[in-house]
Amino acid sequence: QGQGQVSVSGRAAVLRARMQARLEAARFRYLNQQLQAGTSRQAARLLQHDPEAFALYHRGFARQAARWPEQPAQRVVRYLRRRPASLVVADLGCGDCQVARGVRNTVHSFDLVALQPGVTVCDMAEVPLGDASVDVAVFCLSLMGTNLREILEEANRLLRPGGTLLVAEVASRFPDVRTFVGAVTQLGFKIVSKDLANNFFYFFEFSKTGRPHAGATLPGLQLRPCLYKKR
Repeated sequence: QGQGQVSVSGRAAVLRARMQARLEAARFRYLNQQLQAGTSRQAARLLQHDPEAFALYHRGFARQAARWPEQPAQRVVRYLRRRPASLVVADLGCGDCQVARGVRNTVHSFDLVALQPGVTVCDMAEVPLGDASVDVAVFCLSLMGTNLREILEEANRLLRPGGTLLVAEVASRFPDVRTFVGAVTQLGFKIVSKDLANNFFYFFEFSKTGRPHAGATLPGLQLRPCLYKKR
């Protein structure tokens, strides 16, 4: 009888865990849609009113990326380790601060909610740093929202002349890589290198050449939302 009770209890625990996982997955998909359907300001308001939602979103995204053979944040870390440690970095959408933990550089970490100590909470279109104050600006799986032009113009403002913009983003989000690169160049950058060999994420290095071009229409910045299948 005791063994039967343990067996029933064990099955109930497994069932509860499965139901909890399904609920989290459903909420992750909902949050993903909300974050990508509005502006960065709307995302900031949503998550700052519900910080737990951001933690859930981050866990859901981490589960998706765990299947990838290479992690984008580690790709950024390897890039920075090849450059002088004196370079100042802005990690825009830093998540759990893998970049800051992986390098000796001074890293200013920003996100919509602070998952780690030392993260400054802000909208990525309004970053509390001075003009030309950093050498490298990083977007690692964080080009979110419908106002990407504002966000990339803010990165341009933060960067010193000749500074580096790094973008690592989910491969399926790009309808056309060439039009994306062309749009970013209209915002005061030139392409230095791109790596499209990874089926999961693409990696771009840009260099700041000047101020953004005013008035240009930039359809290449309209990235697709990340879509995840129900499981």
